Amino acid sequence: MQYIYKFRVYYDEVEDFSRDIEILSSDNFESFHHILFSSIGLTGNELSSFFVCDTKWNKQKEITLIDMGDDSETTEPEYDEEDDFGAKSHLPKFVMKESVLKKFISDPHQHIIYEYDFLNPKTFYIELLKTLQAEDGVEYPRCTSSVKTLPKETPKNIHLEDPLDEFLEEEDDDLDTGYGDGLDEEDYSNMDGFGDFNEF
Repeated sequence: MQYIYKFRVYYDEVEDFSRDIEILSSDNFESFHHILFSSIGLTGNELSSFFVCDTKWNKQKEITLIDMGDDSETTEPEYDEEDDFGAKSHLPKFVMKESVLKKFISDPHQHIIYEYDFLNPKTFYIELLKTLQAEDGVEYPRCTSSVKTLPKETPKNIHLEDPLDEFLEEEDDDLDTGYGDGLDEEDYSNMDGFGDFNEF
């Protein structure tokens, strides 16, 4: 008998944004990553990580898309007793394709953070709603509810016009038209007085 996890995904920067995702408990985090970026509307071309959290959203384990090559940190993280929300500087690290969901789910309402694109980060908060028996003939993972969309971003390769550029162009025009232009022989004829200096 197979079971599925039903997760709800939130994004604080868009009011009422949510996605409901159903995925097999025996599936891995790489599959979870794929259904998330496709249902949310992300390109899927950027690095990302999952963070398994406690009930206060403190990060306990990191599950990365690719192997970062750091196997030195294998111990459980320690919290500052005076900081309930303190971020951890050293977390046990795992790789998505090697990490099965059910091995990381320890709470009926497990909290997970999904961080996408480290250069232009987007943070999604994921909560386990319930565990259900998988339905025959249904293909998992799947998105069963989609509310609101992400705001459109300006493509990185488009150059936005800088007001300073326009100002500099106007200054160049003033220099071209205010000096040198319009001077003729009559204007230079009034400068004959400089010849008097030759008497000295």
